[in-house]
Amino acid sequence: MELTLERPDYEFFLRGADGTMALVNERRLSRSFVITPNHLGDDWGVTDVALLQAADLEPLMALEPEVILLGSGGTQIFPPAAAMAACLRRGVGIEVMTNAAAARTFNVLAGENRRVVAGFVFPG
Repeated sequence: MELTLERPDYEFFLRGADGTMALVNERRLSRSFVITPNHLGDDWGVTDVALLQAADLEPLMALEPEVILLGSGGTQIFPPAAAMAACLRRGVGIEVMTNAAAARTFNVLAGENRRVVAGFVFPG
């Protein structure tokens, strides 16, 4: 049986992520970053989800998502309620999960042409 790699019809694909790094296309990232199917912001200044402020989400909100996936590292850690409420007030859904789960979910939503933005957090 011959196998072929089917490339997505968007620019950035998450091959995987964990609590210390992510692989976007062929590039290894170990600093927090923001990604959409066609945008990669590879230096997001957030290093601790537990300290996330509403203002920290502005780079993600500027990309006009319908949903934000927040990868909180190797374990699921929820941000303060005020940060989550800031998304909901603007009509944007937010889902918090581990980086590995966020990578899988991002690829599914991107493949469905959804307006998804993901922020992946790695410790400083």
